[in-house]
Amino acid sequence: MKNLEPNSKFVKLRCNKCKNEQITFGKPSSIIKCLVCGTPITEPTGGKGKIKARILEVLE
Repeated sequence: MKNLEPNSKFVKLRCNKCKNEQITFGKPSSIIKCLVCGTPITEPTGGKGKIKARILEVLE
């Protein structure tokens, strides 16, 4: 029987500019910006996102 759990995860990030902590999807389909300062923290690549912030935790 196949594993029916999703491969994608949520990621807790810390913005490099303002140190705001934010949870985002690991495979984003659009640019995700920090909610406080507006700095892009993830960019889509067609699969896993290109993360431009510090990863604090991967949420299961």
